[in-house]
Amino acid sequence: MLSPKRSNILRGANKLMFLCTTIVCFLFLASPLFAIEDFKFNQPHSFVAEVAKSVSPAVVRIDIEREIQADEFESDFLDPLLRDLLGDLGNFPQKERGQGSGVIIDNSGLILTNAHVVEKVDKVIITLQNGDQLDGKVIGTDQVTDLALVKIQQSSGLESAKLGDSENIQVGDWAIALGTPYGLESTVTLGIVSSLHRDINSLGFSDKRLDLIQTDAAINPGNSGGPLINSNGEVIGINTLVRSGPGAGLGFAIPINLASKVTNQLLSKGEVIHPYLGAQLVLLNERIAKEHNQDPNSLIVLPERSGALVQSVIPQSPAEEGGLRRGDLVINAQGNEISDPKSLLMQVENARIGEPFQLEVLRNNKEINLSIKPAALPGIS
Repeated sequence: MLSPKRSNILRGANKLMFLCTTIVCFLFLASPLFAIEDFKFNQPHSFVAEVAKSVSPAVVRIDIEREIQADEFESDFLDPLLRDLLGDLGNFPQKERGQGSGVIIDNSGLILTNAHVVEKVDKVIITLQNGDQLDGKVIGTDQVTDLALVKIQQSSGLESAKLGDSENIQVGDWAIALGTPYGLESTVTLGIVSSLHRDINSLGFSDKRLDLIQTDAAINPGNSGGPLINSNGEVIGINTLVRSGPGAGLGFAIPINLASKVTNQLLSKGEVIHPYLGAQLVLLNERIAKEHNQDPNSLIVLPERSGALVQSVIPQSPAEEGGLRRGDLVINAQGNEISDPKSLLMQVENARIGEPFQLEVLRNNKEINLSIKPAALPGIS
């Protein structure tokens, strides 16, 4: 049996333990509830809503009109009597209309969009977020990067979007696509950056030079030319296309750093000059070369290493004049190792027109140094 003194000590200890437990429960269990309530009070909307609200005034709808030459009436569709009465109708012009999106990048009314949105147009109408419709003028286009500049004729009171740095984005970052798909203004879709440096040639566009941002944010027809923005409300890309067929639902955007470079050239020169060598290239690596060399019907032996293999050379091109031949394997350009055609094209894009461009190639298992002077890429009709 416990003594009265020890009993009092135990009762006191129990009271102290109960008091401590109560304090702990109050501090560590109740506080999260208060925190949640405070968050709900201070954050009535998601960050997406806040970002979209700040950028949407700079997103515009672009309506275009162009004249196209219609084909002759098919005789099969005309009644013989009508054919006799009407005679040869020949060709006649028709009006084609289309829509796209754009983003105002300067308070002077400068709009960045896709080249295919405003290609060969006769009329451009810009619709602002408030519904105002203003006349626009195409300043310049670049088919190779699918970028274009449009200027609003009356530019007072316009809001512009803040441009970000596409070199700082990472896979998994938030990506918010804004635009006017199907003519529906102020449409917002949310996703993430799914991948970086997607080669547009792998998507079937052999006439373009682009490394694209891939996103799962929905980009629908009419979103073309609209901005892809990050969680800070900065433009990181210009929406350009959505993949159909296999892989449908994947959206792509042109990095804003490239768009800024093209913008500066269009403003200063009225065009974008892209250097070219004039050679068609294919990927070669050790595995591909081994499989080729094991074929008893192969006509040549390929070097079993990585590089850009010259499949053909355009006649009278800088490549032909510089001595590049079919079957050459480009392994170095301007002191930089070449592992595939893409890495060579990146070096060519940064080359200077008319100045020596140094290549190291393998020809008949011998290393050869060539000096080629790039020319301006002929225009794409």
